[in-house]
Amino acid sequence: MMDPVFVIAATCLVGLSVVAYALLKAWQGWLELKREQLERGGQASSNAAAPEIEGGAGVGAARIEMADLKERIKKLEAIASGVEL
Repeated sequence: MMDPVFVIAATCLVGLSVVAYALLKAWQGWLELKREQLERGGQASSNAAAPEIEGGAGVGAARIEMADLKERIKKLEAIASGVEL
């Protein structure tokens, strides 16, 4: 008959091997994802370095400026139509 300690040890070894294999596959998938992102980012990096608006501000500042301009347009339209704000 087999010793219970031997069965437990063999089961733990098999379980550890399965977990290690799954982690290895996940790691390889993550590396492949990052490699694809770097390849795509390398092609788009020339566009990302250029400023989005004339003042040289980035994406966040451009969005804030666009929101401010939209608000000013609404106010001017309200003034033109005679609505008091």
